[in-house]
Amino acid sequence: MTNPLFEFSPDEAAYLKDGYEAAQSLLSPYATRHEDAVFERPDDDSDPMRPAFVRDVDRILNNAFYNRCMDKTQVFPFYKNDDLTRRSFHLQLVSQTARKIAGALRLNVALAEAIALGHDMGHTPFGHGGEYILNNLYREHAGRCFNHNVHSVRLLRTVAGRNLSLQTLNGMLCHCGEKAFLEYRPEPCEDFDALEGMMERCYCVPGASQDLRPSTLEGCVVRICDILAYMGKDRQDALSIGVLDDQSYYIEDNILGRTNWEFIKNASANIVKNSLERDCLAMDQEVFDAIIAIKDLNNEQIYQSDAAHKTLDAHIRPMMARLYERFLRDVEAADESSYVFRHHVNAWMMKGNESYRAQDANAIVVDYIASMTDEYFIDLYNKLYPDDAVPAEKLYVPHFK
Repeated sequence: MTNPLFEFSPDEAAYLKDGYEAAQSLLSPYATRHEDAVFERPDDDSDPMRPAFVRDVDRILNNAFYNRCMDKTQVFPFYKNDDLTRRSFHLQLVSQTARKIAGALRLNVALAEAIALGHDMGHTPFGHGGEYILNNLYREHAGRCFNHNVHSVRLLRTVAGRNLSLQTLNGMLCHCGEKAFLEYRPEPCEDFDALEGMMERCYCVPGASQDLRPSTLEGCVVRICDILAYMGKDRQDALSIGVLDDQSYYIEDNILGRTNWEFIKNASANIVKNSLERDCLAMDQEVFDAIIAIKDLNNEQIYQSDAAHKTLDAHIRPMMARLYERFLRDVEAADESSYVFRHHVNAWMMKGNESYRAQDANAIVVDYIASMTDEYFIDLYNKLYPDDAVPAEKLYVPHFK
């Protein structure tokens, strides 16, 4: 039964359709059109307010796994500091930067937004340090690699069961921002079989995920915006907790500027200047060299610091290994009373995903651990092992010393 309060009349629907068609006509010839979206399952396109990639945005934002990004910190998980970047803010910052660049280049802003909002949802608790630990455990037990970009696709497609477009999933898979390039040129991904092949290679070949290229210019925009969003923000976070001081925080001799907002503003402008009406993204050599210099400085000053990994090595590594072994036994024994079933396999947001139970036991365990927030991980460990509970004062630097 339809309700006239919520249904568009033919004239209203035609007006909305004309508006979208007018907007599409202004797009660059290298942009991705909504009508080119490829879905794995039949998809309802009758709502004139929600063309293909807008539906992708809605499906990414409106699921419980997106909410959990609010309690996954970027680089410094063990500081009680409300100013530190959480994964959810990083997703928003990448999205906003990508929307600005995509809009300036007359690309499909909705597709760029969908890729950006979903690109890091596969991150583990405790940032890249947690990812490294889980990767080692997965390789030891199943001979397969864990990469957060691959897991972002698996999380939304297989675990959450969202029917997202091939273009959005490919952009998420190929976003890896650890490796920068002077030029970003799309590489084809014809269908979901091709996507599966790319994912499988990443599971089997260490480091393969860093060499992927997005199939759309919108995906290329998100890939470079991932770098722009974290390289200055990580420096702000390091300043907040004292890893950097005022003197070491400011970069005096880099052409992109001294601070986070200058990095993003200047790099974005140079990328747009070099990419207008082109079939690739590009930047000047000096700008590329400046980005690499900041990334190298961050690695030296921040990512190799004790603040970034000392607690991970001392506490989280053995805790995660113990949880992995326990939940692997629970899945293999089909122990429905276990938290891996109660909070994951049988959770309300997984209802209707009946095929998930047939997944490999190691894959289910990896899915569960990767989906945890920082706080949930610690609370769960302490609940299961009260005699070996790790008190907060051993893990966290408090707000007040």
